Amino acid sequence: MKVLYIGGTGNISAASSRLAVKSGIDLYLLNRGTGSVKIKGATNIVADHSDKNAVAEAVKGQKWDVVVNWIAFTPEDVKRDFEIFKGHTRQYIFISSASAYQKPGGHPVITESTPLYNPYWQYSRDKIACEDYLTQRFRNDSFPITIVRPSLTYDTVIPVPLCGWKDFTIIERIRHGKEVIIHGDGTSLWTITHSEDFAKGFNGLLGHRQSIGHSFHITSDEIMTWNQIYEWVAEAAGAPLKAVHIPSDFIARFDEHSYGSLIGDKAQSVIFDNSKIKRFVPGFRAVIPFSEGIKRTIRWFEEEPGRIQIDPARGDLVDRIIGAYKQCFG
Repeated sequence: MKVLYIGGTGNISAASSRLAVKSGIDLYLLNRGTGSVKIKGATNIVADHSDKNAVAEAVKGQKWDVVVNWIAFTPEDVKRDFEIFKGHTRQYIFISSASAYQKPGGHPVITESTPLYNPYWQYSRDKIACEDYLTQRFRNDSFPITIVRPSLTYDTVIPVPLCGWKDFTIIERIRHGKEVIIHGDGTSLWTITHSEDFAKGFNGLLGHRQSIGHSFHITSDEIMTWNQIYEWVAEAAGAPLKAVHIPSDFIARFDEHSYGSLIGDKAQSVIFDNSKIKRFVPGFRAVIPFSEGIKRTIRWFEEEPGRIQIDPARGDLVDRIIGAYKQCFG
C-alpha cells in the first residue's frame, strides 16, 4: 500500500508513521524537511505544504492508496488538497479534532454522531469548517474522505493546560515546590491518549474501503479526573503536588489562549464511546495508562537537555493568576 503523509513527524503522527513502516506500508512523508524527527524507512518529499504549486509539482504523476493530512487546520488547507489529490488517491484522511464536538455537551457520552458545535474556540470551528467542506466534496464529487478526531493525545508533549505541552515549566514548578493550577475543582472527567495507542486504531483505517465517508474518534478508554491527572504528573516528576484550584473562567481572564482550550475543551467532562473504531478495526485497544505514559514522556525530555525548555513568562503568569485569585477569594 502506497501512503502519503502530509506532516507525519509530530507529537501524534510520528508514532503512526513508525507503525506504518513497521507494517510494511510504502510510506512517503511530505514536509518542509526542517524537523529533527526522522522516520527510518519512509521516503521524504520536501515541499512547503501551504504552497499548492510546490506540492502539486512534488507529487506530480503519483497515485496514492491513501493521503493523510496531519497539519490541515483551515478550509483553505483541505480545499488545496482536494484540488491536488482528486482522482489521485483512493482515500483521503483528514485529521480533525474531538474538540469540535458540542460544547457544552448535550449528553455525557460522546459518539461520532454527537453534534459539532464549539462557540468558544476558533481552532475547533475551523476544524468543523474543514469537515463541512470535505463532506460536500464527498457527496458532490465522490472524494473518498475519512475523518479522524483525536482528543488530547501525547508522547513528546506534557498534556496539561498551563505550563505544559512543549514547555517543561510544569515539571520545574512541581520539583521546586511551587504551586500549580488545576482548573475548576479538578473533578471533571477527561481522557488522555498515548500516541502509540492512537496509532493502532488509526493505521487500521489506512486503505479501509468501508471507512470512506465515515468519521471516527480514537481515544483511550481510561477516564480520569484532572486531580488524578495532575497527581500522576507530580508522581512522574518525583515531587509532591501543591495544587490550587481556580475556576476556568477566572484563568481565562488572564490568559486569552485558555478561553478556547479550557472553556471550549478541557473544562468540559468527556466520556468517549470508542465502539465505532473498534468495529472497524477489530482488536484496537489502548493499553498505555497515563500513569506510565507520562513517565515515559518526562524521560524523553530528559534524554536530551535541549528538549527541556522553561518559559519564565508562563511561570510568571501562573503566579499572577494564583495571586489574584487568593486576593479575591483567599
